[in-house]
Amino acid sequence: MSTGWILGILLILLIFIAISVYNKLVRLKNLYLNAFSQIEVQLERRYDLIPNLVESSKAYLKHESDVLERVIQARNNAHSSLVNCKNNLSTKHVLDNLNQAEASLSHAFRQFSMLVESYPELKANETIQSLIEELSNTENRVSFARQAFNDSAMFYNSFRQSFPAVILAASFGHSQNVEYFQTENKAEKLKAPKVSF
Repeated sequence: MSTGWILGILLILLIFIAISVYNKLVRLKNLYLNAFSQIEVQLERRYDLIPNLVESSKAYLKHESDVLERVIQARNNAHSSLVNCKNNLSTKHVLDNLNQAEASLSHAFRQFSMLVESYPELKANETIQSLIEELSNTENRVSFARQAFNDSAMFYNSFRQSFPAVILAASFGHSQNVEYFQTENKAEKLKAPKVSF
């Protein structure tokens, strides 16, 4: 076998490897983009439910308008972060901003939930209970969608960092890792709950 044949076979093999790496990077990117769109659907659902819940609660919580305003402000900030994230998902730290906005919204909503608990007539209202249940169901869906996104991002990142993809990824437009989506503050998550008797 001549040197020309060997070089030709090696060239074909390298082209095949490059095409294979490119196609897998595209497939994995589409998977994490699809997973993010599932998060987006659930977050939009939650963002639509929150104003309804706040509006339904206003009659009962006239003296607690600051809490209601914080919930709406946090919701608006989270929604604008989601829109920014959707348009720039591959930009570094854009998911960090969404994570922070979601953490602020969760904190504001926890304050609102504690407030609801202290008003028996509000707690007994069927509309409010229905909206709270819908929000709770949506939170579960967000959690599942977040896990699917993080799994897709991990597969993408792992493949992008492995050989031979690590050599070719940047030239194919896949130069950085995808960030993970975590809505809770890591420091708070790691704290053990305090129990007192």
